Amino acid sequence: MTSRELPARVLARRAVVYVRQSTGMQVQENLESKRRQYALADLARHYGFGQVSVIDEDLGRSASGTVDRPGFRNLVGQICEGTVGAVFSLEVSRLARNGKDWHHLLELCGLVGAYVIDADGAYDPALSNDRLLLGLKGTMSEFELTLIRERLVGAIQGKAKRGELRIGVPVGYVWSRDTGLAMDPDRRVQESVRAIFRLFERLGSGHQVLMHMRAKGLKFPRPSDGKSLDKMSFGTPVYRNVISVLTNPFYAGAYAYGKSRVQTQIVDGAARKIYGRSQPRPDWTAFIRDHHEGYISWAKFEEIQERLSRNAYRSKAGGAKTARGGLALLGGLLRCRRCGRMLQVTYGGRGIPRPRYSCRRGIQMNGTPPCLTFGACRPDIAVGREILVAVQPLAVEAAMVAALQTDQEADESRRALDLERQQLEYEVRLASRRYEGVDPDNRLVSAELEARWNGALTRLRDCEARINAQTAQTTQTVDRTTLLSLAADLDAVWQSPTTDMRIKQQIVRALIEEIVVDVDDRKREVVLVIHWRGGRHSELRVRKPETGEHTKRASEDADKMIRSMAARWADEEIAATLNRTGCKTGQGLTWTGKRVASHRRTHEIVGYESAVKDGRCLTMLEAAQKLAVSCHVIRGMIRDGVLPARQLVVDAPWQILAVDLDRSEVRQALRHRRKRAGRPSRISRDTRTLVIPGT
Repeated sequence: MTSRELPARVLARRAVVYVRQSTGMQVQENLESKRRQYALADLARHYGFGQVSVIDEDLGRSASGTVDRPGFRNLVGQICEGTVGAVFSLEVSRLARNGKDWHHLLELCGLVGAYVIDADGAYDPALSNDRLLLGLKGTMSEFELTLIRERLVGAIQGKAKRGELRIGVPVGYVWSRDTGLAMDPDRRVQESVRAIFRLFERLGSGHQVLMHMRAKGLKFPRPSDGKSLDKMSFGTPVYRNVISVLTNPFYAGAYAYGKSRVQTQIVDGAARKIYGRSQPRPDWTAFIRDHHEGYISWAKFEEIQERLSRNAYRSKAGGAKTARGGLALLGGLLRCRRCGRMLQVTYGGRGIPRPRYSCRRGIQMNGTPPCLTFGACRPDIAVGREILVAVQPLAVEAAMVAALQTDQEADESRRALDLERQQLEYEVRLASRRYEGVDPDNRLVSAELEARWNGALTRLRDCEARINAQTAQTTQTVDRTTLLSLAADLDAVWQSPTTDMRIKQQIVRALIEEIVVDVDDRKREVVLVIHWRGGRHSELRVRKPETGEHTKRASEDADKMIRSMAARWADEEIAATLNRTGCKTGQGLTWTGKRVASHRRTHEIVGYESAVKDGRCLTMLEAAQKLAVSCHVIRGMIRDGVLPARQLVVDAPWQILAVDLDRSEVRQALRHRRKRAGRPSRISRDTRTLVIPGT
């Protein structure tokens, strides 16, 4: 159909030129195709259209139906308004590559009387023959796209299965067309990658590796432009850098392609592709071990993945979180014997938070009551004692390993700083050469190069200052003699308030796989079945405290000493003895007479009443002084039963009530003794301090 054959009603409307290319690369490189599409506006004027508009919003968008095309939606909206007389396109594949969009467009054009015009001619979708021809063209366009895609995907997969497909390599590798795939020749980049694997082997957690690197000022490389690995810049690491190194099989020498899949979903009635859906290893398109040189072995890589899986704990068997600090020693290791779920750590109490272990998964998931709950203090102490018994034979060896790890850590930091210094020295020399190579009279350029040179010198001085500070800190580290002395007294190190809880948790997780716990309500005991690494099991029972009972209690040695001394010593003398032996109260304080008396009242220990100088109960010496007689007279009246007195145990001091001295029997016995002796009794003036007062 020629321009003379177009109806006047069609020419009176507006012509729309639809311009589209599938990818951004085609937009930048296929300039001739884009030029030909824009030239369709002249063709529309040649047909006789006075109004011509161009829709080019879909440049760089595919017409397969899985990508949103705002330009195509705009075109459909204008057709529905009835203002479009013809749609111009270089070929039907520009309009749509899927049957749904293509036939929908033809149906709308047929309803409103709009024409479809390409380089071959003009078509009226309202006519059956033209509609048949347009439908055939759309079907061929859709089939062509499918065929091209299958050919490309097949070629890519075949090349990938041979390990020859060039894929994006992670930091630490370069894949150039000249030298092929190899490790990055920059030793600083290599050392940054190896440091992550070494730190994970020692710390056991990706988060702990990140915190250690940030605390020590270790840098990690990243592309300067965010894409290309040709030029790297070093900055503070983030968690994504650490975990990507630990989970990428490329660092273990394995070539992997197709680790993720594309998932298509229907969103608002249109197909949308979602990228980045990871899939299991058996579904990968290509997987070749020992494809290239790796930073670690494949066995080490699988060990790292297993450890990361255990760290991402939930209620699965064997899932225990790594040491993350806190106040609970066994958090993430306790499994409920009743329901099989992991116990959670909760905190309560006033002032200092007190940790508790609770099985609360049931109430969270199903609304059932909690299986069990108990305080964390006593089980933590009991398991801590078992840990000390287990590690005591290897304490000296562990101290030597700790010293070796300390030296290795210092070497890693020193080596990283030394590599950074070498790179900064190169940047200083490079900036110097650039500054010296420019004409000094050209101040616009020389001033900028001079500023860059000064900036490089500043960074170099900062690096050297950090090296000097680290050298001074290294000389103050704990020597081997100190570590060996600490190994001889593990209990003191374990109980020390300066010992980090995270270190204790790491020791516990290195020895214990998990602990199955239950509560014996009849005996009020927490039953702990410890599953040690290596297959051995042991049972531990811990008494649950009564209501109001606390753990700030005096030691058994202090209680035993108070019980043995209470019958014959005053509370002040007992307190002095306890302090000389180094015993402390339950609160960690020194003993006083009042604290000893409080301990006796709490534990119902009968004390030395005459030691309380309130005048109610007297010793033998005090009774003799009050009656103006000798202790021999008092002892005789006690022996004859005239003066009531009592002893808690044999040879203990006599305790005499003051009111008994005024008894008539006592007064009569004193008068009778004076008459028989013929002279008054002598008053005892013995002021010596006796070993047992009152004897």
